[in-house]
Amino acid sequence: MCGIVGYVGPRQATPLLLEGLKRLEYRGYDSAGIATLSNGGFTIHRTPGKLGNLVEKLNGSAAPGATGVGHTRWATHGRPTELNAHPQTDCTGKFVVVHNGIFENFAERKVELAKKGHTFRSETDTEVFAHEVEEAFRGDLLAAVRAAVQKLTGAYAVLVTSSREPGVLVAARSGPPIVLGLGQGENFVASDPVALVPWTRDVIFLEDGDVARVDASGARVVDHSGAGLDRPVHRIVWDAVAAEKGGYRHFMAKEIHEQPTAIAETLGGKVSLETGELYLDSPLLSPDRVATFDRVLLLACGTSWHAGLVGKFLIEGMARIPVEVDYGSEFRYRRPVVNERTLTLGISQSGETADTVAALSEARRAGSPIGAIVNSPGSQIARMVEAVFATHAGPEIGVASTKAFSTQLAVLYLIAAKLRASRGLAPVLSPEERQALAHLPRAVGAALAVEGELEELARKYQHARDFLYLGRGLHYPVALEGALKLKEISYIHAEGYPAGEMKHGPIALIDENMPVVVLAPHDSWREKTLSNLREVKSRDGIAIVLGTRPDPEVAAIADHVVLVPETIAELQPILSVVPLQLFAYHVAVRRGCDVDQPRNLAKSVTVE
Repeated sequence: MCGIVGYVGPRQATPLLLEGLKRLEYRGYDSAGIATLSNGGFTIHRTPGKLGNLVEKLNGSAAPGATGVGHTRWATHGRPTELNAHPQTDCTGKFVVVHNGIFENFAERKVELAKKGHTFRSETDTEVFAHEVEEAFRGDLLAAVRAAVQKLTGAYAVLVTSSREPGVLVAARSGPPIVLGLGQGENFVASDPVALVPWTRDVIFLEDGDVARVDASGARVVDHSGAGLDRPVHRIVWDAVAAEKGGYRHFMAKEIHEQPTAIAETLGGKVSLETGELYLDSPLLSPDRVATFDRVLLLACGTSWHAGLVGKFLIEGMARIPVEVDYGSEFRYRRPVVNERTLTLGISQSGETADTVAALSEARRAGSPIGAIVNSPGSQIARMVEAVFATHAGPEIGVASTKAFSTQLAVLYLIAAKLRASRGLAPVLSPEERQALAHLPRAVGAALAVEGELEELARKYQHARDFLYLGRGLHYPVALEGALKLKEISYIHAEGYPAGEMKHGPIALIDENMPVVVLAPHDSWREKTLSNLREVKSRDGIAIVLGTRPDPEVAAIADHVVLVPETIAELQPILSVVPLQLFAYHVAVRRGCDVDQPRNLAKSVTVE
C-alpha cells in the first residue's frame, strides 16, 4: 500500500527520495513526506494529498542532507492529515520513522509509553514505534530497532534513521515488503525495487523477522537476536524504461496495450509450439506427485480471484480434478479441509498480498504442498512456495490490474494442460491447442483494435449510474472482472453475474436506464445466453453484446455488438476481457477520474 524510500550516501537525498516516491505512486496513498538529516538535525516536510503537494511545498524550501527517508501513506490509523503523514518522530525529534502496515497493539503500548512520560502528537501507530525506538536507544540504532519491533505486534515494514547515529538507516520487516538497494558508495531502501532502478539493480529482499543496518559503505542483516544473516543479492533484470508510460496517457492504457507482448513472454519457454510438450518442470506437477492429489485449491484476492475462477473451469475441464477457489481473506478464518492430498496454488500479481500470504501459510501448516502464480519472482509468496509459475507481465503500475490478469489466465491454462498430461489424459497439447497458443498474442492485438468502438460506447454511457455484466461458464468470471474494472476506476456501480442467475434477483434492476454487458461468444452456451439477452431487452435494458462472430439473431436484439477474435474455448477469456478493460478505461477518462490511482485503492495490499 504505502511507499517507502531511504537513501544514505554522498549526494543530496531530497531529489532521490522524491524520484523514488514518484515511482511508488502506483501503490496508492493519501499523504506524503520526507525527512533529511543535516547539521545534526532533521528537516521534515509532509503534506496531505498527492506527491505534487509535497513538491510544491518544497519549492524554495531548504531540505539539505545526504541521509533521508520518504513515504507515501495510505491511512490506516488517523485521517490523512499533515500531522498524521509520515515521517513520524519521537519526543526529541532525534528518531524518524516511516512505516507500512499496522501495529496491532499500538494502543496498549501508547498507554505504557505515556506513563513513562512520552507525549504524542499524531493519531498514528507509527509514532508509537518512534517512541519505542527512543525508549530503547542506548547508542546503537540497530539494537534499538530490534528491541522496538519485539514490543509491537502486527504486519510492518519500518525504516528508521536518527541524528544520534548519523548516516545510518535501519529497516525491519514482518509482512509488507522491504528491499535494500546496493550502490557504489551509497545505498538505498525501498518498499519496491521499482523505486530503485534509476540508481541500482542489485537488491536484497528482507525476509520476515529481518532487521538491516544500512550505511553508505554497505548493509548488514540480522535477526531479532542480533545474529547475522546471509541474504542473497538479486539482480533486477527489467529495464527502468518499462516503468515509464511510453507515450501513453496513463499507465493503465500502456499496460492494456502491452498484453500481446506480456502473454508472448509468459508463454515463452513454457511450451513447445512444435511438439506440444510442456516445460513446467516443477516436481509439484510431476506424474508421481499429481497422482497423490485428489483436488486443487486456488487462493487469491480481487482480480486474481477472478483468474482463479477461470482456472477452476480450466483444471476441472481439462485435467478432471475437483477445484475449489477461495478468497485469501476468508480462508484462514474458517476451518478449511486441507491436507497433503490437496494441491494449493496462490495467485498474486505482487506476490506480497497479505491475505494470500496468510492463506498459503495456513494451507502449508495443514500439510498441503503449495505453489504460486506471481508476477514478482523475488516476492514473499515466491520465496515461501515449493513451485513458482511466473507470469512475466513486467512492471504493472496502474492500480487496476490488466496484463497481470491475462497472463495469469495463460499460466492457469498451461497448468491445467500439465495436470492433464501428468494424469495421462493427453501427454502433449493438440495441434489445435498449439495453433491457438501460437496465435494468441496476435489475437490479443486484434482485440485491442476494437478500441475505437469501446471509446464511442464510453462516450455514450459515461453517465450511467449502474451496469450489469453477464456471462456463462468460463465467461462468468470475465463478467465479474469487467464489472470490477468499471467500478474500480470510474466509480460507477457495476455487478457481474452468471447469466443464468439473472432471473434470481438482478433482473429486478433492469430498466431503460441500465446498460447490460452480455458476454456471448459463439460457444456451447450460445442458446442459453441468447435467451438471457432476450430477457434483458424485454425489460427495456440497454444490451451491449461482446461476441466472437457475426450473428444475425444477436444483432436483431442487441443495441450494440462488439466482436473480438475467436479462439479455443479455454483461451477465449483472455481475448474477451480486453474490450472490457478498454471500456472501463475510456469511461473513467471521460469522467475525469484518476485512472492509475483510483481513490481508496492500493496496488499491493500488504495488510489485512
